[in-house]
Amino acid sequence: MPVRDRPPHWTLCRLRLIPVAACLLVLQATTLLLADDTTLLKRRYDETCFLVTHNAMSNRAQGWLFPNQNFGLSRQLKDGVRGLMLDVHLVDGRPFLVHGKPFLGKRPLVDGLKEIGKFLNSSPQAVITIVFESYVDGKMIQHAFRSAGLLESLHHQRAAEPWPRLQQMITANRRLVVFTDRDGGQWPGYHDVWKFCWETHFSIRRAEEFSFRRNRGRSSNGLLILNHFLTRTFGSATLAGQANTEAVLGPRVRQCRARTGRVPNFVVVDFYDIGDARRIVKRFNHRD
Repeated sequence: MPVRDRPPHWTLCRLRLIPVAACLLVLQATTLLLADDTTLLKRRYDETCFLVTHNAMSNRAQGWLFPNQNFGLSRQLKDGVRGLMLDVHLVDGRPFLVHGKPFLGKRPLVDGLKEIGKFLNSSPQAVITIVFESYVDGKMIQHAFRSAGLLESLHHQRAAEPWPRLQQMITANRRLVVFTDRDGGQWPGYHDVWKFCWETHFSIRRAEEFSFRRNRGRSSNGLLILNHFLTRTFGSATLAGQANTEAVLGPRVRQCRARTGRVPNFVVVDFYDIGDARRIVKRFNHRD
């Protein structure tokens, strides 16, 4: 069964026998997560660092085989993740979230989008980014967004124009930014990822191999995808435990701007809940 998240008030009301110190920890954690969405509103989108989950749909809680995450999309977003990397394939003529092969796990794209939309509706300060690895015609993706009721939530960005501040996106209620590696620009709000972003290499097997070498996208593009996960055939929680530490990820995020001239806009990790990734991204965003 999928992990079901309980709202903070449920936790505090039901768990009356938990010691006061533990209750205070629950309140403190909730406050910190909410604060992340309200203290950066004057920043432009391209000045902000977002925690992004690699293969976000592939998760242990919902029974996917060889998953890249422990929890489903809602839990990821509630925990402070603000970017989702999603793979889309055709299954029986319809777009599905799939990683590699359908037998490893699959979910209709429209269902995943509806789940994201539900979070957006319940979190009016949140700005979310989706990066698609797509094997599906862009018009089918557009139809899924329309069916999920999300077309009006999409931010539309021209490549030559500056990105808006987060507060402007929130005020306009255009809080969902979508990039894709196929058919980008085919319809409004469906941005070609390699016209806006560049990325570091992602086929990394050992932590000491992490670097700032460019893989895809032009280095003059304004947004940086900092791939930070280890893969040996499949991702694993053990490897994430090595990659997501303060000792490994911390210096990489801190040095990124000096080494690349870019903010690490999208810090992409496996098993975001393991290690220090959330704290490192939060600290970077609260830099002077």
